[in-house]
Amino acid sequence: MEHITPKTAAYHTLGCKLNFAETSTIARQLTGAGYQKVTFDEPAHVYVINTCSVTENADRECKFHVKRAMKANPDGLVVILGCYAQLKPEEIAAIPGVDLVLGAKEKFNILSYLDDLQKSDADGTVHSCEVDQADFFIGSYSIGDRTRAFLKVQDGCDYKCTYCTIPLARGISRSDTIENVVENAREIAQRGIREIVLTGVNIGDYGKGEFGNKRHEHTFLDLISELDKVDGIERIRISSIEPNLLKDESIELVAKSRRFVPHFHIPLQSGSDDLLKKMKRRYLSGLYADRVAKIRQVMPDACVGVDVIVGFPGETEEKFLETYRFLNELPISYLHVFTYSERENTEAAKMEGVIPIIERKRRNKMLRILSEKKKMAFYEEQLGKMLPVLWEHENKDGLMFGFTENYVRVQKPWDANSVNQIEELKLQKIQSDGTVSVHAAFETFLSKV
Repeated sequence: MEHITPKTAAYHTLGCKLNFAETSTIARQLTGAGYQKVTFDEPAHVYVINTCSVTENADRECKFHVKRAMKANPDGLVVILGCYAQLKPEEIAAIPGVDLVLGAKEKFNILSYLDDLQKSDADGTVHSCEVDQADFFIGSYSIGDRTRAFLKVQDGCDYKCTYCTIPLARGISRSDTIENVVENAREIAQRGIREIVLTGVNIGDYGKGEFGNKRHEHTFLDLISELDKVDGIERIRISSIEPNLLKDESIELVAKSRRFVPHFHIPLQSGSDDLLKKMKRRYLSGLYADRVAKIRQVMPDACVGVDVIVGFPGETEEKFLETYRFLNELPISYLHVFTYSERENTEAAKMEGVIPIIERKRRNKMLRILSEKKKMAFYEEQLGKMLPVLWEHENKDGLMFGFTENYVRVQKPWDANSVNQIEELKLQKIQSDGTVSVHAAFETFLSKV
């Protein structure tokens, strides 16, 4: 019998945890159809690039990875999907080497397009839709590459923040059923994965969405209450959640839970109420401070991360300093700082009061320095405590990495027996080089969050 070389597929994901969950699900579809997964720099029959519209250089990043694929195999088929593919399908199709562009509705139907797809010097084929047609939900989760799994519970967004293109790329807010989410969580547990991270575009909005003729009536609190009962998962981590949707009841459930960890990531974007209104955020700074205070009240050692944007139109020096002072006084643990960049078809792109790029970068640097101070202060508060660490697979220069429940990142000398294991360690002292000694016979190293 003639030997048939298996079809191969390689994947690269740009952007958020949600994209990683979806790429992993698409990869499982192709594996089930006989495609063998290879690394992105190996020769493959198909290269799948899942794009992001949030990154400032979406076009450049997409072109770079198309060139990587063509270098690995000039005859390989290149398929582009994701948020940027929905927003700019024709532009992407014109990139040399691209063969197929799939929009928000088509990306999970990739297999139906591959059999007839052929390499061509012409522009790639586009299968896209109007974003309002993306009104269905495909459950997804990531496995295989990490110690933790990203579990998609929600997609799309009904908010109309003036700087954001995600509703244009992903459509309306919609959710998986609780039954499906719980079933996916059980599948993840059966694979030996210790931690689940709940992901979505706006997960606090969980419960919206049509399935058949039945409308959801569940809430985010209902969802996490059911997930808290799933056996086999030691940790469940909530990814980014809007402050106005993070209710007292959810915070209290996390505080009492044996599975949900004391770590919250809550977008702020600005500490100036004037700018929050211009951004069309659905809260003001007072509500945000109240959410942080509630978390600290019931979980004093919780990690609280913050998203913030600098350089938004109209952000005067005084308004920026208002944000800086607000963050400096809040008992938070770290910042993710984003430099505002104009996006087509957004209200903010047409606003007056444009901030010079050099000034945006200066403000970004100031807040990144503040983030480092906040993080070190938070780490110092954890010294002397016994904290469980989940060790990951990465072996970098003889070191391995892990996270405590409250998101302190640690390292220790590589030990293959510790991979995917949870060990309780005492954090003793932060050294000048960033290390901290523990009660065991080795040292563990604190790294950047």
